[in-house]
Amino acid sequence: MIAGVHTLIFAEDGDAARAFFRDVLGFDHVESHPGWLIFELPPGELGIHPGPGWSGQTGQHELFFMCHDIEGTIAELEQKGVEFLGPAEDEGFGLVTKFKAPGAGAIGLYEPKHLSPLAEFS
Repeated sequence: MIAGVHTLIFAEDGDAARAFFRDVLGFDHVESHPGWLIFELPPGELGIHPGPGWSGQTGQHELFFMCHDIEGTIAELEQKGVEFLGPAEDEGFGLVTKFKAPGAGAIGLYEPKHLSPLAEFS
C-alpha cells in the first residue's frame, strides 16, 4: 500500500533552495547525509485536473502550499524577504499567487474555497 509521497524539487541552486525551505519557510528536516536535507511537509491533498495546466501544457505537475489566510501569509513571508510574482487572484476555487523560491523557480500559494479532505481545511 502507498504510505506517503516523496516530492522532489529540482533546483538550479540546491543550497539556496534548501536554505530557503529551512530558514525562511521553517520546515522541519532531517539531514540524510551531509548537506542533503529532506523536509517534513504539511498535510497535503492531490487534485487531478483535466486539460492543460497553468502553463498551458498537459502532463505538467504543480506544487501549491495551502494556507488559511493568503493575505496574512503573503505579508508574513514578505517580511522575511520572499518575493511574490503578483497579488493573490480569485480563481473561483480559491485565492492563488506564486512566490520565488531562491534557486528553485516559482511555487504556488493557495487559500482554498472548496471542500478539502484535510481536517484543518474543512
